[in-house]
Amino acid sequence: MIAPAAASLLLALSMAAPTALVRKGFDHFYNLEYPQALAFFERALEADPDSPDLHNHVAMTLVFQEMLRGGALESELVSGNNPFLRRPKLEPSPETEARFFETLDRAAALANRRLRTDPRDTEALFALGITHGLRANWNFLVRKAWRDALREATTGRKLHNKITDIDPENLDARLMQGLHDYVVGSLPWTWRMLGFLVGIRGDRERGIQTIEEVAAHGDRNRVDAEIFLCALYRRERKPRLALPLLEDLIARFPRNYLLRFEQSEMYSAIGDKQHAIGAIRTIARLKKRGSPGFVHVPWEKIDYHLGNIEFWYRDYAAALEHLAKVTASEEEVDLNTGVLAWLRTGQCHDMLGERAEAVEAYKKALEFAPQADAAREARRYLSSPYRRGKN
Repeated sequence: MIAPAAASLLLALSMAAPTALVRKGFDHFYNLEYPQALAFFERALEADPDSPDLHNHVAMTLVFQEMLRGGALESELVSGNNPFLRRPKLEPSPETEARFFETLDRAAALANRRLRTDPRDTEALFALGITHGLRANWNFLVRKAWRDALREATTGRKLHNKITDIDPENLDARLMQGLHDYVVGSLPWTWRMLGFLVGIRGDRERGIQTIEEVAAHGDRNRVDAEIFLCALYRRERKPRLALPLLEDLIARFPRNYLLRFEQSEMYSAIGDKQHAIGAIRTIARLKKRGSPGFVHVPWEKIDYHLGNIEFWYRDYAAALEHLAKVTASEEEVDLNTGVLAWLRTGQCHDMLGERAEAVEAYKKALEFAPQADAAREARRYLSSPYRRGKN
């Protein structure tokens, strides 16, 4: 899922200044309303064009808007053996890409100008670190340039290290450090030998502990830390720890439908089918009411999640009923949801002994999104039927 779940761990960190326009912008941002968020950040930028933070806010909104459009905000972090290296490629317009980099170049220029005057300007260091983090995100999700992404993220982490050297009480700067520790600690050892990682070992457990500290006691990055923790707890298979965070986030950002989808996933992971389905039924109920944030959630996405829950609980016939509604209108869902629906359809048919139908579904998965991990998995089942263990 989102950054609840699935957003890349090299994502930008928010730095909301306490202005009414920025507060409104972030309220829309965390509720997935990116055009509205962008409008407020742009208005704030008009009033303060020399703020590197505000330029970063605009760039951050542009990339998250692309992630939502491409389904990257809800694809789970655990995807294959090296999930950080296996992301679907986003395809933004040339205009969006040009604006993204122009905005970041301006943010970097403004931050560096302040640092030439005062190298210990922690706000400028913070902003410049975020700029590098956003570049890392783009390299990771759009260019698929892994080394460039990790290099930019490492540069951002080092800038935030300087902040905590100057001000050890600055917890917000520790969020990037925690994320970087976790990511580097999760990479194969051969990646950790890269020259720009010299002196940085990475440590998964330490990274999580740092993010937990920011979530509990941070200021500007507290919400981001909670969101990242939800993603990490999913990856670490600790769904019970994610549930209270999700409850808090849902209360704060009630129009964010991805949080409720993630809540359902976490309930399912702990074996609570009733509450897992209940969370999806709540989304359906809010959509029927026309509640803000839920009106445009496709029914097919709701059916996919219901079908996926039934699949994991081995009710394959019920799962197929829901999945059929998705595959019949696959143009209404993102690539991630569509290809997974075809994969699950094939797996259900295999478990029911319906091999011909299963093979046809796997072929559809390959046609729908041939580069997706789910399509690669479907290819394996063309020659050997899908089977599940007892768990």
